[in-house]
Amino acid sequence: MSRWTSTDYNPDDFANRRHIGPSPVEMAEMLKAVGADSLDQLIEQTVPAAIRQSDALDWPALSEAGLLARMREVADKNRVMTSLIGQGYYGTVTPPAIQRNILENPAWYTAYTPYQPEIAQGRLEALLNFQTMVADLTGLPVANASLLDEATAAAEAMAMARRQSKSKADAFFVAHDLHPQTIAVIETRAAPLGIRIIKGSVDDLVADQVFAAVFQYPGTYGHVRDLTAEIEALHAAGALAIVATDLLALCVLKEPGAMGADIAVGSSQRFGVPMGYGGPHAAFMSCRDALKRAMPGRIVGVSIDSSGNQALRLSLQTREQHIRREKATSNVCTAQALLAVMAGFYAVFHGPVGLRAIAQRVHLHAVTVADALHAAGAEVAPEAFFDTITVKVGVGQQGIMAAARHRGINLRKVGRDRVGISVDETTDAGVIVRLLDAFGITDAAPAATAPAIPEALLRESEYLTHPVFHMNRAESEMMRYMRRLSDRDLALDRAMIPLGSCTMKLNAAAEMMPITWPEFGALHPFAPADQAAGYHEAIADLTQKLCVITGYDAFSMQPNSGAQGEYAGLLTIQAYHKARGEERDICLIPVSAHGTNPASAQMCGMQVVVVKSAPNGDIDLEDFADKAAKAGDRLAAVMITYPSTHGVFEDTVRQVCDITHDHGGQVYIDGANMNALVGLVKPGEIGGDVSHLNLHKTFAIPHGGGGPGMGPIGVKAHLAPFLPGDPQGGEGAVSAAPYGSASILLISWAYCLMMGGEGLTQATRVAILNANYIAARLAGAYPILFMGNRGRVAHECIIDTRPFAEHGVTVDDIAKRLIDNGFHAPTMSWPVSGTLMVEPTESETKAEIDRFITALLAIRDEITDVAEGRIAADQSPLRHAPHTVEDLVRDWDRPYSREQGCFPAGAFRVDKYWPPVGRVDNAHGDRNLICTCPPLEAYAEAAE
Repeated sequence: MSRWTSTDYNPDDFANRRHIGPSPVEMAEMLKAVGADSLDQLIEQTVPAAIRQSDALDWPALSEAGLLARMREVADKNRVMTSLIGQGYYGTVTPPAIQRNILENPAWYTAYTPYQPEIAQGRLEALLNFQTMVADLTGLPVANASLLDEATAAAEAMAMARRQSKSKADAFFVAHDLHPQTIAVIETRAAPLGIRIIKGSVDDLVADQVFAAVFQYPGTYGHVRDLTAEIEALHAAGALAIVATDLLALCVLKEPGAMGADIAVGSSQRFGVPMGYGGPHAAFMSCRDALKRAMPGRIVGVSIDSSGNQALRLSLQTREQHIRREKATSNVCTAQALLAVMAGFYAVFHGPVGLRAIAQRVHLHAVTVADALHAAGAEVAPEAFFDTITVKVGVGQQGIMAAARHRGINLRKVGRDRVGISVDETTDAGVIVRLLDAFGITDAAPAATAPAIPEALLRESEYLTHPVFHMNRAESEMMRYMRRLSDRDLALDRAMIPLGSCTMKLNAAAEMMPITWPEFGALHPFAPADQAAGYHEAIADLTQKLCVITGYDAFSMQPNSGAQGEYAGLLTIQAYHKARGEERDICLIPVSAHGTNPASAQMCGMQVVVVKSAPNGDIDLEDFADKAAKAGDRLAAVMITYPSTHGVFEDTVRQVCDITHDHGGQVYIDGANMNALVGLVKPGEIGGDVSHLNLHKTFAIPHGGGGPGMGPIGVKAHLAPFLPGDPQGGEGAVSAAPYGSASILLISWAYCLMMGGEGLTQATRVAILNANYIAARLAGAYPILFMGNRGRVAHECIIDTRPFAEHGVTVDDIAKRLIDNGFHAPTMSWPVSGTLMVEPTESETKAEIDRFITALLAIRDEITDVAEGRIAADQSPLRHAPHTVEDLVRDWDRPYSREQGCFPAGAFRVDKYWPPVGRVDNAHGDRNLICTCPPLEAYAEAAE
C-alpha cells in the first residue's frame, strides 16, 4: 500500500490559510458553543433573508506570490520622473532607518489610536516630538498631533478662526497665491457654512471686511514676504491671521509666530514621507496659546500616572465630535499618526543642524537655477524665494515642458506663459544639468553661495533645542530609541485589539510591501496622467470591485478619512437636491448611528433631528416616520449605520429607506460596519443612495496608530454627477489630491485580489461567528445588550458593565484590568455609556479569542469578590490596574497577591506585556496642559 495520500490543502489559499483566524475544525467547535449546526445556519439566523444579496462575489483569488507579480506588472506602468512641480508636494529622502523601523514595522503601523494611553506611551511620545517640532518651527506654542492634509487643515483653520474671531464680518480672505488645491477645499468647506470667500493679492487685503485671512508662505509661485504689517492690520480689526507654510523653509525663514500669526498650517510631507501620488501625509496645525482649546484634531499632552510618574495622553477635545455630536465644531476624529511619527523621527534623525543644512542646500540649488536662467536672459520671478521660481517662456511653454519631460523632469504649468520650478531635497547637480538643458543652457552653472532671501526674512530664533533632537549622530542610537518606544506600545503584532466599530484585522505583509516601491511612492499627484497608468489601472479595478461589493454605480476615491467620506457623501446629496431646485436641509440621524454623523451633517449646514431607539436598540420606526413626515420637503437625508452601532441587523432597514425616499430624501448608509456585509448584503440594493467605506477597517489598511485611513464614497447613478470634483479646478473638492491618500489604496486592492470574492464573503461570515462565539461564552457572566430578534449579534457585541457600578466597579476598571492580561480594551462607553463594544474580526484565532474570554471571565470573578464583600473596590486589582514592573518590585501592601495582580489568568507568562505607566490621570493633564516635549528636568523629577 502506498504511503502517498493526496491532499486538498492549499498553502497558497490566502483567505483561509493566512487571513481568516479559526480553522475549519475550530469553527465547528465555536458553532457548537454558539448553538448553530453550521455557519450557513448562523448566517441565516443573523442576517435578515429579505436583505441578502442573490449573487456571489466571484472573482478568483491570487496567491501572495501572484499578487506581488501582479503589483510589479502594474508598478512598471508608472513612470517615475523627477517632479519639480512643487505645489505642496516634494521629493524627499526617507532615511532607511525610518523606512524599515517605522513605516515597514507592524509595531508602528498596526497600532490603534492612543485612546488607552497606558498602552500607547511610545507612539504618544513620538507624536509629542512631532508637536514639538511643529511648534518650534512655526514659532507658535501649541500644535496638534496632525490633520489629514494641508488643504483640509487650512479649511479647519478657517472654521476655527470664525469661532474665535472678534470681528463680526462674514467674509474670509484667501490670498491668491495659496496652493490651488487648498483654495478649492476652503471654498467647499465655506459654502455650506455661509462664509463668503474674498480672493486677492496680499496687497488687496482690507482687514475690517473679514473675520480672518489665510496667506501662503512661501507662496505657491515662490514669493516670500514679511506678513507682519498685514497681520497687525487684521488684529486691529479684531480678525485673525492664518499662515499656510512649509516646515523645511522655516528652517531658514522667519517663522509665522515672529510675524504675529494666530494659526499656522501646512504639510510635513517633505520630512521623509514619500509623495505617494497624493498621500498619506501628515498635515499640521499650530496656534497661539489663547486659541489652544479651540483647536480641532488630537493633541498629545503630558500628565501623571497613579504613582505620580510622568505619562502622556490625548488631551482636551479628543473625540469631541462623538461627545458633542451635532454641536461639534469638526468631525475630524482621526489624524495621520503614522506619517506624523515618520516626520517627527525625520527631525530627530537630522536634528536642527541637519535640517538647516538640507534647507540651505535646497535653497542654494534654487538660486543656482535662477542665476543660470537670469544669465541666459530669461525673466525669472520672484526676487526673494526659498525653493520655487517661475520662468516666463511665452508661447514656448508647451515646448519647454515637453523638453523637460524628455529629460525626465516634470515642470509646473503656470498661466499661459510661465513654467514653475520647485527644487527639493532630492535635487542634485545632475538634475540641475538636465533642467537647464531643457531651456537650452548647456554651460555649467556655477553653484550659488549667497541666498536670495532678504536679511530681514532670515530666521533669527533657535528651534528643536530639546535633547531628543540632538541624539541623531549615530544610527545605533536612533534604532534603539525607535525600538524602546515601540516596546512601550501594544499593537496587533502583540495581541488582539477587540475594538467595536474599528475592525482591527490582519494587515498582511504582502499587502503592505508595494507602497514603499518607488514606482508607487515617488509619483507627484499632479504629474501628467500618462505617467501614472499603473495607479489608474489599480484604482479602476478597485473601484469596480467596490461597486460589485456594495451595489453602487460609482465611487469617488478622494476622501482621505471616514469623516471626510461622511462629509463628501452629504455634500453630494446636497448638490443633487440643489440641482433639482430643492432647498432641503434636515438630516435625520438615529441614536444608533455612528458618532461622527451629526458633526458631519452640521458641517454641511444641515439641521440635525435625532431619532429615538427602541428598547432592543433598533431605530424607533414610529418616531422615524413621524419626524420624516414633519420634515416633509425639507428632508435632505437620513444617516443610518448598518448593521447598527448597537451591533445588530435591523429587519426594518428597507422600511427606513422607503420612508425616506417617499419624502424625497436620500439615504446615507455609514460604512463603519461594512465588515458584517461584504458578500452578504449590498447597501446599494437595500435602499442606500450613498455610503462611505472605511478602507482602514473593512479593507485592511492598517490604522497606523490613528491614521492613515481612506473613506471613499459609493453612490447610485443619479448621484454620480455630484461626486467631489478635481481639487485642481473642479467643484466640491474635499481633499488636496484627486485620489486622496492614493498609495494606500493599493493595500485594499491587494486585499481584494488575494482574498478573492469567495474569501471576502467567508471573512464576513467568520467575523459574525467570532462575535457570536464571544457573546455566547460570556453571556452567563455579563449581560449582552441588543441581541437581534433571533438572539444573534452581528460582527460585534456590547457587554453591559453598568450593573457593576453599584459595587464601585467601573467600565474603566475593567478596561485597565484587560491591559494586565495583555489586551487592548474594547471600545468603551460607546454607543452606550458604561459598556464595552467588542469586535473580534475574522482574523483572530480561536486561541486568542479564548484567551480574551478567559481574561474577561477572570475579571468577572474579581468583580464578584468585590460584590460579595471579600475585597473593597478601591483595594482590588481592578482599581489598581494596570500593574507595572514598578508595582511588582516595590513593597507590596495590597490585599491580593503579586501573582494575581501582575499575572492574571489571561496573561502570557514569558511574553508578558508590561505597561510602562500606571493608570493615567486625565483630569490632571487637562488642568495642566503641556503639549510639547517637557525639559529634561521634568523627566528627572518624575523618576525621583
